[in-house]
Amino acid sequence: HTVTGSCYLLQSGDNRFLVDCGMFQGSKTLKALNYGDFPFKPEEIDFVLLTHAHIDHSGLIPKLVKHGFAGPIYATHATIDLLTCMLPDSAHIQESEVEQLNRRNARRGRPEVTPIYTIEDAEAALQAFSPVAYDTWMEPAEGIRVRYWNAGHILGSASIEIEISTGLASPRQMRLLFSGDVGPEVTSFHPTPEAPRDLDYLICEATYGARERPAMTLESRRDLLAAEANEALKAKGVLIIPSFAVERTQELLSDLLALAKSRRIPQVPIFLDSPLAIRATEVFIDHAHELEDGEAFRHAMRSPMLRTTESVQESMMIERIDGSHIVVAASGMCDAGRIRHHLKNNLWRANATVLMVGYQAEGTLGRILQNGASAVRIQGEEVKVRARIRTLDIYSGHADGPGLADWVEARGPVSRGIILVHGEEEGIAGLHERLSSRGLDGDRIFSPELDTVFDLLAESPEARERPSPRRLQPEMVGHQDWHNDLSRLWLDIEEELDKAADDKSRRVILRRIRRALENGHH
Repeated sequence: HTVTGSCYLLQSGDNRFLVDCGMFQGSKTLKALNYGDFPFKPEEIDFVLLTHAHIDHSGLIPKLVKHGFAGPIYATHATIDLLTCMLPDSAHIQESEVEQLNRRNARRGRPEVTPIYTIEDAEAALQAFSPVAYDTWMEPAEGIRVRYWNAGHILGSASIEIEISTGLASPRQMRLLFSGDVGPEVTSFHPTPEAPRDLDYLICEATYGARERPAMTLESRRDLLAAEANEALKAKGVLIIPSFAVERTQELLSDLLALAKSRRIPQVPIFLDSPLAIRATEVFIDHAHELEDGEAFRHAMRSPMLRTTESVQESMMIERIDGSHIVVAASGMCDAGRIRHHLKNNLWRANATVLMVGYQAEGTLGRILQNGASAVRIQGEEVKVRARIRTLDIYSGHADGPGLADWVEARGPVSRGIILVHGEEEGIAGLHERLSSRGLDGDRIFSPELDTVFDLLAESPEARERPSPRRLQPEMVGHQDWHNDLSRLWLDIEEELDKAADDKSRRVILRRIRRALENGHH
């Protein structure tokens, strides 16, 4: 019931292995899980199968290695190349944020905290990776066969087919398919997602299970982007695009540069302000032979309109530019990285535009802006929102509801069960309803909570809790938490104080708040 923190533990006989080991993103309550213990012993895990490089699927691998995992991690060549950039970058962000937090904690008399892992831990984890090819069977342990299929989500992404010998009299293996993240039908870079059929279990993502996008071609996508860019740039302001550093950024740049070259949008400077996205773009160039029309992408990245900013000083210089320009910066949900600096400097400007082009998880700054907040808190400061906040849901790397349902149907027959994961409540419920309406047995479509366990050999598999307590109660997953409520309360209090007629009125407001707090203690 959340779209981050993907991690699945499978046990068969003496074998224990993971599919993905991702970091939680979103509310502070959810992100706190990254600091806690794993719900298993890392040293007891034999190997890891990784679907793709996104941090919500890979981001806790350095922690896994740090705490005792010593086996191989299987991933495609492109995924490994991307992670050579992404895991050290993730560690750098954690080290930087913890350093800032510890400075604040020191002033408040609070104890220091340590990062989840360091750059050194990330570099050590990279040594555990072992490359695999698409469409090729391998046997990571006796009685277990694995095959990777192109999922069309990002460069190197895969759905993972697993065959396990059950030890039962039946001659047939238990056949599982983990969807990973399934790509949309229209993408600049990848063919239609592929995967096998005739399965026992399908474990399927449901990110956009409740959403239906209009039919789209590459040209119609560029038309929509051109309309948004032209509207933003005519105000002589900045167009800020929070973007995931991997895949979304490269697709966006490809389209923006094509539109500018054909003069369908003004030929203004386009800043790529993300060291990670810059390095990831180099990986895409290196793997251009794996992309649809990769040579055109390689050529576009050499455009003089594209300017990259590696250092913090170069990033800050962007603010001094007069006139229209475009800034593409990470992170995609506005929760970390340089995008927060650009938002803090521009959200209060009426001639600025923020264009959301990817999924915004509940509790993130991106979702709060998307929901129409009139003010937000960034790095402890209140910022009024006067900029235009726009959403263009055409660059998602995920299939929409009908696309997911088509993909699931094409995997049939699925004889024992479909398990819906990697989706908030609305997405999971929407995909469940779509699949049921197409004649699939609703009783064999499962929607587990965090820390649910299934016995896949049971005649009628039922979800149950693991023996130890849940890490987080279901009602606290995939929702805004008290930290979000507190931030909203601070903004509301400051707004009421600003609107008050005089200092006497402001003191009355503060006395009422104080009385409410005192009554709460009783």
